[in-house]
Amino acid sequence: MVHHFRDKYTIKELCDFLEVSVSGYYKYLKSMQINKDAKLSQRILDIYNQHEGIWGYRQIHMELTEGDQLSVNHKKVFRIYHELGLKAKIRKKRFRNRNQYKQKEPERIVPNLLERNFTAIKLNQKWVTDITEFNIFKQTLYVSAVMDLYNNEIIGYQFGRTADRLFVMKTIEMAIKKEKDVSGVILHSDRGSQYTSRALQDTLESYGIRPSMSRPGNPYDNACIESFFSHFKTEGIYPYDVQTEEELEQRIIDYIYRYNNERRQKKLNKMSPVDYRVKNAS
Repeated sequence: MVHHFRDKYTIKELCDFLEVSVSGYYKYLKSMQINKDAKLSQRILDIYNQHEGIWGYRQIHMELTEGDQLSVNHKKVFRIYHELGLKAKIRKKRFRNRNQYKQKEPERIVPNLLERNFTAIKLNQKWVTDITEFNIFKQTLYVSAVMDLYNNEIIGYQFGRTADRLFVMKTIEMAIKKEKDVSGVILHSDRGSQYTSRALQDTLESYGIRPSMSRPGNPYDNACIESFFSHFKTEGIYPYDVQTEEELEQRIIDYIYRYNNERRQKKLNKMSPVDYRVKNAS
Protein backbone atom coordinates (compact mmCIF):
# COMPACT_ATOMS: atom_id res chain seq x y z
CA MET A 1 0.00 0.00 0.00
CA VAL A 2 2.79 2.42 0.91
CA HIS A 3 4.59 1.65 -2.35
CA HIS A 4 1.42 2.10 -4.39
CA PHE A 5 0.38 5.48 -2.91
CA ARG A 6 3.83 6.98 -2.27
CA ASP A 7 3.45 9.42 -5.19
CA LYS A 8 0.35 10.99 -3.58
CA TYR A 9 1.36 10.94 0.08
CA THR A 10 4.57 10.99 2.09
CA ILE A 11 6.02 7.75 3.38
CA LYS A 12 5.48 8.91 6.97
CA GLU A 13 1.81 9.80 6.37
CA LEU A 14 1.15 6.39 4.86
CA CYS A 15 3.03 4.54 7.60
CA ASP A 16 1.17 6.46 10.31
CA PHE A 17 -2.17 5.65 8.64
CA LEU A 18 -1.30 1.96 8.41
CA GLU A 19 0.15 1.99 11.94
CA VAL A 20 3.57 0.71 10.90
CA SER A 21 6.97 2.28 11.51
CA VAL A 22 8.92 3.99 8.75
CA SER A 23 12.01 1.93 9.64
CA GLY A 24 9.93 -1.25 9.40
CA TYR A 25 8.75 -0.23 5.94
CA TYR A 26 12.30 0.28 4.68
CA LYS A 27 13.42 -2.99 6.24
CA TYR A 28 10.61 -4.72 4.36
CA LEU A 29 11.67 -3.03 1.10
CA LYS A 30 15.23 -4.23 1.57
CA SER A 31 14.13 -7.82 2.14
CA MET A 32 11.92 -7.69 -0.95
CA GLN A 33 14.85 -6.39 -3.01
CA ILE A 34 17.03 -9.25 -1.80
CA ASN A 35 14.33 -11.75 -2.74
CA LYS A 36 13.93 -10.09 -6.15
CA ASP A 37 17.66 -10.30 -6.82
CA ALA A 38 17.68 -13.92 -5.70
CA LYS A 39 15.02 -14.77 -8.27
CA LEU A 40 16.87 -12.83 -10.97
CA SER A 41 20.15 -14.49 -9.98
CA GLN A 42 18.59 -17.92 -10.37
CA ARG A 43 17.22 -17.01 -13.80
CA ILE A 44 20.64 -15.73 -14.92
CA LEU A 45 22.21 -18.97 -13.71
CA ASP A 46 19.54 -21.02 -15.51
CA ILE A 47 20.17 -19.21 -18.82
CA TYR A 48 23.93 -19.58 -18.37
CA ASN A 49 23.63 -23.34 -17.78
CA GLN A 50 21.06 -23.76 -20.56
CA HIS A 51 23.61 -22.45 -23.05
CA GLU A 52 26.45 -24.50 -21.57
CA GLY A 53 28.33 -21.52 -20.19
CA ILE A 54 29.15 -19.90 -23.54
CA TRP A 55 26.97 -16.80 -23.06
CA GLY A 56 28.35 -13.65 -21.49
CA TYR A 57 26.24 -11.13 -19.59
CA ARG A 58 25.27 -9.20 -22.77
CA GLN A 59 23.59 -12.20 -24.38
CA ILE A 60 21.92 -13.08 -21.07
CA HIS A 61 20.68 -9.49 -20.68
CA MET A 62 19.08 -9.63 -24.14
CA GLU A 63 17.42 -12.93 -23.26
CA LEU A 64 16.03 -11.46 -20.03
CA THR A 65 14.69 -8.27 -21.62
CA GLU A 66 13.49 -9.71 -24.94
CA GLY A 67 12.73 -13.32 -24.10
CA ASP A 68 11.49 -13.00 -20.51
CA GLN A 69 10.21 -9.43 -21.03
CA LEU A 70 11.91 -8.27 -17.84
CA SER A 71 12.81 -4.65 -17.24
CA VAL A 72 16.34 -4.95 -15.92
CA ASN A 73 19.39 -2.77 -16.43
CA HIS A 74 22.42 -4.34 -18.12
CA LYS A 75 24.63 -3.06 -15.28
CA LYS A 76 22.61 -5.06 -12.78
CA VAL A 77 22.91 -8.19 -14.91
CA PHE A 78 26.65 -7.54 -15.16
CA ARG A 79 26.92 -7.23 -11.36
CA ILE A 80 24.94 -10.40 -10.59
CA TYR A 81 26.71 -12.32 -13.37
CA HIS A 82 30.07 -11.65 -11.75
CA GLU A 83 28.78 -12.08 -8.19
CA LEU A 84 27.73 -15.59 -9.20
CA GLY A 85 31.28 -16.20 -10.41
CA LEU A 86 30.14 -16.87 -13.97
CA LYS A 87 32.50 -16.57 -16.89
CA ALA A 88 31.88 -17.28 -20.55
CA LYS A 89 33.80 -20.27 -21.83
CA ILE A 90 35.67 -18.39 -24.52
CA ARG A 91 39.17 -19.33 -25.57
CA LYS A 92 41.62 -17.29 -27.57
CA LYS A 93 40.78 -16.99 -31.23
CA ARG A 94 42.70 -19.19 -33.59
CA PHE A 95 43.72 -17.74 -36.91
CA ARG A 96 43.89 -19.81 -40.03
CA ASN A 97 46.58 -19.69 -42.66
CA ARG A 98 45.33 -17.45 -45.43
CA ASN A 99 47.21 -19.47 -48.03
CA GLN A 100 45.72 -22.81 -47.04
CA TYR A 101 43.21 -22.96 -49.89
CA LYS A 102 45.58 -21.70 -52.59
CA GLN A 103 45.61 -24.48 -55.15
CA LYS A 104 46.20 -22.88 -58.55
CA GLU A 105 45.82 -19.69 -60.52
CA PRO A 106 42.23 -18.35 -60.49
CA GLU A 107 40.04 -19.20 -63.45
CA ARG A 108 37.64 -16.27 -63.27
CA ILE A 109 37.86 -13.16 -61.09
CA VAL A 110 34.88 -10.82 -60.68
CA PRO A 111 34.64 -7.29 -59.17
CA ASN A 112 33.77 -6.57 -55.55
CA LEU A 113 30.09 -5.62 -55.85
CA LEU A 114 29.56 -5.52 -52.09
CA GLU A 115 32.32 -2.98 -51.33
CA ARG A 116 31.87 -3.58 -47.58
CA ASN A 117 28.24 -2.46 -47.67
CA PHE A 118 26.86 -5.21 -45.46
CA THR A 119 23.35 -3.74 -45.14
CA ALA A 120 20.51 -5.54 -46.91
CA ILE A 121 16.93 -4.26 -46.90
CA LYS A 122 15.31 -7.55 -47.87
CA LEU A 123 15.91 -11.29 -47.94
CA ASN A 124 17.96 -12.75 -50.78
CA GLN A 125 19.57 -9.45 -51.66
CA LYS A 126 23.12 -10.06 -50.38
CA TRP A 127 24.72 -13.34 -49.39
CA VAL A 128 28.26 -13.93 -48.11
CA THR A 129 30.11 -17.22 -48.02
CA ASP A 130 33.41 -18.63 -46.81
CA ILE A 131 35.19 -21.76 -45.57
CA THR A 132 36.81 -22.45 -42.22
CA GLU A 133 38.50 -25.52 -40.76
CA PHE A 134 38.81 -27.51 -37.55
CA ASN A 135 41.65 -29.84 -36.66
CA ILE A 136 41.06 -32.90 -34.52
CA PHE A 137 43.50 -35.78 -34.01
CA LYS A 138 45.62 -34.70 -36.97
CA GLN A 139 42.57 -34.66 -39.22
CA THR A 140 40.97 -31.58 -40.76
CA LEU A 141 37.25 -30.98 -41.03
CA TYR A 142 36.14 -28.11 -43.25
CA VAL A 143 32.94 -26.09 -42.83
CA SER A 144 31.42 -24.01 -45.61
CA ALA A 145 28.56 -21.59 -44.93
CA VAL A 146 26.31 -19.09 -46.69
CA MET A 147 24.85 -16.17 -44.71
CA ASP A 148 22.01 -13.84 -45.73
CA LEU A 149 23.02 -10.33 -44.69
CA TYR A 150 19.40 -9.24 -44.21
CA ASN A 151 19.14 -11.14 -40.93
CA ASN A 152 22.58 -12.81 -40.62
CA GLU A 153 20.94 -16.23 -40.92
CA ILE A 154 23.01 -19.21 -42.02
CA ILE A 155 20.91 -20.51 -44.90
CA GLY A 156 23.29 -23.17 -46.19
CA TYR A 157 26.24 -25.11 -44.80
CA GLN A 158 28.28 -28.25 -45.37
CA PHE A 159 31.10 -29.96 -43.53
CA GLY A 160 33.56 -32.55 -44.80
CA ARG A 161 37.18 -33.57 -45.16
CA THR A 162 37.76 -31.83 -48.48
CA ALA A 163 37.25 -28.18 -49.36
CA ASP A 164 36.96 -28.55 -53.10
CA ARG A 165 34.69 -26.95 -55.68
CA LEU A 166 31.94 -29.57 -55.24
CA PHE A 167 31.94 -28.94 -51.47
CA VAL A 168 31.25 -25.24 -52.03
CA MET A 169 28.64 -25.92 -54.72
CA LYS A 170 26.69 -28.17 -52.34
CA THR A 171 26.65 -25.37 -49.75
CA ILE A 172 25.29 -22.85 -52.24
CA GLU A 173 22.77 -25.35 -53.61
CA MET A 174 21.46 -25.88 -50.05
CA ALA A 175 20.88 -22.14 -49.74
CA ILE A 176 19.22 -22.00 -53.17
CA LYS A 177 16.94 -24.91 -52.33
CA LYS A 178 15.91 -23.24 -49.06
CA GLU A 179 15.23 -19.79 -50.52
CA LYS A 180 14.02 -20.83 -54.02
CA ASP A 181 13.74 -17.36 -55.62
CA VAL A 182 17.37 -16.22 -55.79
CA SER A 183 17.53 -14.32 -59.05
CA GLY A 184 19.53 -11.11 -58.55
CA VAL A 185 21.19 -12.19 -55.31
CA ILE A 186 24.75 -10.94 -54.82
CA LEU A 187 26.95 -13.79 -53.53
CA HIS A 188 30.18 -12.46 -52.06
CA SER A 189 33.25 -14.63 -51.39
CA ASP A 190 37.02 -14.44 -51.30
CA ARG A 191 39.16 -15.45 -54.27
CA GLY A 192 39.66 -19.06 -53.27
CA SER A 193 39.96 -21.43 -56.22
CA GLN A 194 36.60 -23.00 -55.30
CA TYR A 195 34.85 -19.67 -55.95
CA THR A 196 36.82 -18.65 -59.04
CA SER A 197 36.20 -21.95 -60.84
CA ARG A 198 34.32 -21.69 -64.11
CA ALA A 199 31.99 -24.50 -63.08
CA LEU A 200 30.81 -22.59 -60.02
CA GLN A 201 30.55 -19.31 -61.92
CA ASP A 202 28.44 -21.00 -64.60
CA THR A 203 26.18 -22.50 -61.91
CA LEU A 204 25.62 -19.09 -60.33
CA GLU A 205 24.87 -17.57 -63.70
CA SER A 206 22.26 -20.26 -64.40
CA TYR A 207 20.37 -19.20 -61.25
CA GLY A 208 20.74 -15.48 -61.92
CA ILE A 209 23.08 -15.05 -58.93
CA ARG A 210 25.63 -12.24 -59.23
CA PRO A 211 29.09 -13.22 -57.93
CA SER A 212 31.25 -10.74 -56.01
CA MET A 213 34.77 -11.22 -54.66
CA SER A 214 37.01 -9.63 -52.04
CA ARG A 215 40.25 -7.98 -52.97
CA PRO A 216 43.39 -10.07 -52.40
CA GLY A 217 44.48 -10.14 -48.75
CA ASN A 218 41.45 -8.14 -47.50
CA PRO A 219 39.48 -10.26 -44.99
CA TYR A 220 37.51 -7.14 -43.96
CA ASP A 221 35.83 -7.24 -47.37
CA ASN A 222 33.99 -10.31 -46.06
CA ALA A 223 33.88 -9.31 -42.38
CA CYS A 224 30.37 -10.60 -41.58
CA ILE A 225 31.03 -14.25 -42.35
CA GLU A 226 34.47 -13.96 -40.75
CA SER A 227 32.80 -12.67 -37.59
CA PHE A 228 30.32 -15.56 -37.65
CA PHE A 229 33.11 -18.12 -37.89
CA SER A 230 34.92 -16.41 -35.02
CA HIS A 231 31.85 -16.71 -32.76
CA PHE A 232 31.28 -20.21 -34.10
CA LYS A 233 34.69 -21.41 -32.94
CA THR A 234 35.00 -19.53 -29.66
CA GLU A 235 31.44 -20.31 -28.49
CA GLY A 236 30.53 -23.57 -30.17
CA ILE A 237 33.74 -25.58 -30.43
CA TYR A 238 36.78 -24.41 -28.47
CA PRO A 239 35.21 -24.49 -24.97
CA TYR A 240 34.53 -28.22 -25.29
CA ASP A 241 36.80 -31.23 -25.13
CA VAL A 242 35.77 -32.70 -28.46
CA GLN A 243 37.06 -36.28 -28.72
CA THR A 244 35.69 -37.61 -32.00
CA GLU A 245 34.85 -36.39 -35.47
CA GLU A 246 31.21 -37.38 -34.91
CA GLU A 247 31.08 -35.22 -31.78
CA LEU A 248 32.59 -32.31 -33.70
CA GLU A 249 30.01 -32.68 -36.46
CA GLN A 250 27.19 -32.68 -33.90
CA ARG A 251 28.64 -29.56 -32.26
CA ILE A 252 28.59 -27.85 -35.64
CA ILE A 253 24.96 -28.79 -36.30
CA ASP A 254 23.86 -27.76 -32.79
CA TYR A 255 25.65 -24.41 -32.87
CA ILE A 256 24.28 -23.34 -36.24
CA TYR A 257 20.76 -24.23 -35.10
CA ARG A 258 21.17 -22.27 -31.87
CA TYR A 259 22.80 -19.35 -33.69
CA ASN A 260 19.89 -19.12 -36.13
CA ASN A 261 17.09 -19.72 -33.65
CA GLU A 262 18.28 -18.57 -30.20
CA ARG A 263 21.26 -16.21 -30.36
CA ARG A 264 19.94 -12.65 -30.17
CA GLN A 265 21.73 -9.84 -32.03
CA LYS A 266 21.61 -6.10 -31.39
CA LYS A 267 21.53 -5.45 -35.12
CA LEU A 268 18.29 -7.44 -35.31
CA ASN A 269 16.52 -5.51 -32.54
CA LYS A 270 17.69 -8.14 -30.05
CA MET A 271 16.02 -10.96 -31.96
CA SER A 272 17.51 -14.15 -33.34
CA PRO A 273 17.94 -14.35 -37.14
CA VAL A 274 14.93 -16.66 -37.56
CA ASP A 275 12.68 -14.57 -35.27
CA TYR A 276 13.68 -11.42 -37.16
CA ARG A 277 12.87 -13.03 -40.50
CA VAL A 278 9.50 -14.32 -39.30
CA LYS A 279 8.49 -11.02 -37.71
CA ASN A 280 9.39 -8.99 -40.78
CA ALA A 281 7.97 -11.42 -43.34
CA SER A 282 5.62 -9.68 -45.76
